[in-house]
Amino acid sequence: MSPAALLRRRNLALAGITLAAILLLAWAGSRWANGQARGSADAVAQQTARAHVGLLNSELQKFRLLPLVLSENPEIAPALRGGDPDAERRLNETLELLAARTDAAAIYAIDRKGRTVAASNWRLPTSFVGQQYGFRPYFRDAMERGASELFALGTISGRPGLYLARRVDRNGQALGVVVVKVEFDDVEAAWARAPGITVVTDAHGVILVTSIRDWRFKATQALDAATLADARRTLQFGAGPPRRAPLTIDGANARVEASGKAQRYRAAAEPAQLAGAHLVHLAPLDPPLAAARTQALLIALAILLAAGMLAGFALRSAEKRRLQRHHQARLEAEVERRTVELREANAQLIVESEERAEADRRYRAAREELAQASRLGSLGQITAGVAHEINQPVAAIRSFAENAETFLDRSAVDKARANLKQIVSLTERIGTITSELRAFARRKTPVEGSAELGSVLDGTLLLLGERARGVVTVKVSKAQRQLAVRGDRIRLEQILINLLQNALDAVQGSREARILVEGARDGDVARLSVIDNGPGVAPEIADTLFSPFTSAKEGGLGLGLAIARDIAREFGGDIVYAPGPDGGATFHLLLRVL
Repeated sequence: MSPAALLRRRNLALAGITLAAILLLAWAGSRWANGQARGSADAVAQQTARAHVGLLNSELQKFRLLPLVLSENPEIAPALRGGDPDAERRLNETLELLAARTDAAAIYAIDRKGRTVAASNWRLPTSFVGQQYGFRPYFRDAMERGASELFALGTISGRPGLYLARRVDRNGQALGVVVVKVEFDDVEAAWARAPGITVVTDAHGVILVTSIRDWRFKATQALDAATLADARRTLQFGAGPPRRAPLTIDGANARVEASGKAQRYRAAAEPAQLAGAHLVHLAPLDPPLAAARTQALLIALAILLAAGMLAGFALRSAEKRRLQRHHQARLEAEVERRTVELREANAQLIVESEERAEADRRYRAAREELAQASRLGSLGQITAGVAHEINQPVAAIRSFAENAETFLDRSAVDKARANLKQIVSLTERIGTITSELRAFARRKTPVEGSAELGSVLDGTLLLLGERARGVVTVKVSKAQRQLAVRGDRIRLEQILINLLQNALDAVQGSREARILVEGARDGDVARLSVIDNGPGVAPEIADTLFSPFTSAKEGGLGLGLAIARDIAREFGGDIVYAPGPDGGATFHLLLRVL
């Protein structure tokens, strides 16, 4: 076979190998890009879903206590019994004021027959007063079970929202239901500002809250006949049944039909604090997929370039050997010249490779510095609250350390040792402060137990810190401090902090501000009395001081003392008010001794 034929065969084989390598690279790059894009979109979807469900749950928790507190309001029972226009008018004004303060969409009371007797929107043309809501499931369920929640479309306002209903009982008789309607416009607007799509679906797959307004009350799956019939009967989703949303979810894969085109998403779900509901966030797949494909293409091109260079080098080497066999003497100089060129090219490649490695190292270092800065920023926010309380011990530690150095220079070892013991004591105090703050801030399930009265006092004063120093005087004997009382320490601190903060607010601005915490025991009852020399409690609110929404502070909701007394009663104790001996106020915290 002639040399030309051999060369053609070799070139064809090389072309075949090159084509196969390109196809293999394309297949592997496509699989890698798809995996990278899915992983990136999944991480974004999961992170955003957790953030959005946290925002939703926070909004729900803000309002869930309101119906329970309202059901105990003394103004609601006379209005629900009927026949008292003055009671209905007073309740209308109370609900109107409360709705304005809490940002609730509407608050209204329904009597046992399903008729609305008072509402926060009683002045508006769309007032609920006089409307019949006996057909609404939240009314029927609340009358039957005591409480109910329902997400539905308002029959009068035409606006969707969550209805929180609570039955009102007096002397074992159900008088009616109090309802708080919550709308999620602000939550939806916040979701809409984030990339992707966020929806909350009920147990049947009907969308309740969404970042896309047109999807509200549309179904993500087919509904059975019973569900559709119930929706028509209760008007939960309006006059018509829910239609299908342009959304298909299959596990972590999702598809949205828009303008005749299917857009791909990755879905992440989180349980929401609504019965049977889940929050689903859809992160678009196309942007990360395009980025991953671009990256895969660049990698493939780099591989092909390297392979081409190796192939070229092999071809040149073969050509050189062939030419050497025929033109050994003639081509020695040419070979030397080509060798020099290859060395220069190789040196240039090494330099470029080192530059790329250095650039990659700088990029990774900069990225790590940014991550570290972000972590430090978060750490600063967490530790900012304890900075003031540990400032003085830190300053004292420095002074003791400097004095210890001086004593060591003077060979005064005993004095230096005493200073070092002071430093150890101060570091223990800093640890006590941070441990107490962490324990107080940690959310945990309240437990029935016991706590020493002294530890409750110490923890309370430690948390109040600088504000209590020089104002609060504790007059509790050692035997009283050792009393074990019924209750959880953290919740007992919550009661005492509320009483002391109220007293500190009362004496604020006074030149001779004094607050006395006095202990006593009467049989199996321990008493802590908080006595201040402030202006005292106005006589017109003294009888209703512990009722919800009664406050002597401007702009206050009046829930602090009510909640504190409920906690005390939960542990078998109580809180009692009495006028102070110096014209101020006295609050007695009574606790059961174990």
